[in-house]
Amino acid sequence: MKDSTYKSPVVVAEIGCNHKGGLEIAKELITLAKECKASYAKFQKRNPKELLTDEQYNSPHPNPMHSYGSTYGEHREKLELTKHQHRELMKFCSEIGINYTTSVWDVTSAKEIIELNPDFIKIPSACNNNFSLLEELRDNYNGDVHISFGMTTHAEEEEVVSFFEEKNTAKERLVVYSCTSGYPVPFENVCLLEIKRLEETYGRRVKEIGFSGHHLGIAIDIAAYALGARWVERHFTKDRTWKGTDHAASLEPPGMSKLVRDLNAAFKSMTYKEEEILDIEKVQREKLKNRK
Repeated sequence: MKDSTYKSPVVVAEIGCNHKGGLEIAKELITLAKECKASYAKFQKRNPKELLTDEQYNSPHPNPMHSYGSTYGEHREKLELTKHQHRELMKFCSEIGINYTTSVWDVTSAKEIIELNPDFIKIPSACNNNFSLLEELRDNYNGDVHISFGMTTHAEEEEVVSFFEEKNTAKERLVVYSCTSGYPVPFENVCLLEIKRLEETYGRRVKEIGFSGHHLGIAIDIAAYALGARWVERHFTKDRTWKGTDHAASLEPPGMSKLVRDLNAAFKSMTYKEEEILDIEKVQREKLKNRK
């Protein structure tokens, strides 16, 4: 007997900026995500001049070995794809049979991606207190809005959900993610029971709950799903040794394939017995059960 509280898991392969600024690498990663049977290939869209202060833009990258430019601003510009390139990626996703989406970090990026009208648009943890950005997606976009709650207080979470409730859109369109912001995150800081807290606090107020993991391996993603996170988002790369800070906390194709496989196996297992003794057990009961 199926437990109706469990829906099939949705796996988001977070390519982000792991394409290294290259459109063809981005397409290759989309193809790999499709082969891994992920549901979505997700990217990021920033307008660095809008997002960063002059000081931030002109400062060195905090991890110079991972920088693609002489300043942090140049680094971010090098990793950006244009709106037209995102449109091309969305078309490519449609052609090969995987869904496209992206995270947006500023209002300009949000407006550009809204024009593409993907199924959902994500707000990263770093931007969930940018209410101009939230307002743009709440009021000028009809798709779902997904928001990560990494490095976010409980009071700030409540502000975000209440903001969407002002326009009666939280229950129909808002998906909130349990997340710990770190790259990578040690297991003791993943704090999976935050999923249970989000479900208890917001389960009846938002559309669904998700989990954005920055840890190593795939074992605890299954626990995240069992705790109530239907959406499972993991960073995805072709090679974890590539230059860039996100690769180390990403899954390569073998790991992503196993994650999708194991999450679907967990979904099939989320049932009650339809009768006290299943058919598969009856022959074993006859052969093995103690007879008093």
